[in-house]
Amino acid sequence: MPKAAMLRNLHEHVTQKLGRSIVGGELHPGDVLPREELLAEQMEVSRTALREALKVLSAKGLVESRPKVGTRVRAARFWHQLDADVLAWRCASMPTDDFVEKLTEMREIIEPAAAAAAAKRCSAAQLERMDAAYNAMAAARSLEEWTEADLAFHEAVLEATNNELMVSLFSVVESSLDTFLVLSARTAKSFSYSLPLHQKVLEAIRRRQPQAAHRAMQKIITDSRENLALGKRGRGKG
Repeated sequence: MPKAAMLRNLHEHVTQKLGRSIVGGELHPGDVLPREELLAEQMEVSRTALREALKVLSAKGLVESRPKVGTRVRAARFWHQLDADVLAWRCASMPTDDFVEKLTEMREIIEPAAAAAAAKRCSAAQLERMDAAYNAMAAARSLEEWTEADLAFHEAVLEATNNELMVSLFSVVESSLDTFLVLSARTAKSFSYSLPLHQKVLEAIRRRQPQAAHRAMQKIITDSRENLALGKRGRGKG
């Protein structure tokens, strides 16, 4: 492997490990990381790889370096919360109820509007992709198959808006939405409980009915929120 590629792999490994530790709470705001040479030794990487990783984490708002102080963990309010890695690390550490609620709020703002826009602008090819994702949901025989198809359906709706800003936003929240969909399906009696709701979204978009598409997508999100709330109460009884 070329030296440059090896360095990228090493600093990516360090970035992931330190990022998960910070976002997951193992390292706390205000904590000062060990000196560079000691931390590099502990992580069994070169100081060059460590420096590159710290640059990435600094750009994401997770750490800051100061003369005579060293590299310090920053408070969560400084993190770039919509950064794909930060979102993935939050999901990996099991989202708190508060985080799930905030993600639900964001979905309520974006996805119903996206469904309405898709009903106005989607092409025949984009509608075929939604059909394929819906059919994969209907054919799913496991939670993993269902979640993959469900995510593909929501991605297809966002792309059918033909609004590159919405599409880019979806790519940012994709990892979090994947976790959300898994949680929602897992707490339901049947992981495919929301299939009829997705069919309503699909048919409203097919018939070029923006208001109906908006309502149907809003219903999916509301239903997911209620389902997760029931699951939480059920866990509390256990």
